[in-house]
Amino acid sequence: MGSLPRARVTPSRPFQHTGVDFAGPIWLRTSKGRGHKAYKAFVSVFVCFSSRAVHLEVVSDYSADVFLAAFRRFVARQGVCQAIYSDCGTNFVGADSQLKSLFREASNDTQRIIGRLADNGIR
Repeated sequence: MGSLPRARVTPSRPFQHTGVDFAGPIWLRTSKGRGHKAYKAFVSVFVCFSSRAVHLEVVSDYSADVFLAAFRRFVARQGVCQAIYSDCGTNFVGADSQLKSLFREASNDTQRIIGRLADNGIR
């Protein structure tokens, strides 16, 4: 039997090392009764590697924007993760590229602000 990954056996705070995947589709109804429309939804599953705790978020589709919204809600509730593991689905790859571009833009803005403060003699 192979050895377990370090993230699974090292004690850490909950959801510091997280696995993410999607499940579904599931059908949601706003209320019971005849004539009420059912909506297709999916579940974004976040799994803690150290404790195997599960955090579920309902999402409307498999797009990268919807995943990023679910991820923001997850981070607001559980805290920032050190590492996230996925099966590299297309929505995760799209979210990765969007996060990288946001980080690049934030870094450029930070450098511009630092330069402006330095020009004004502010430390």
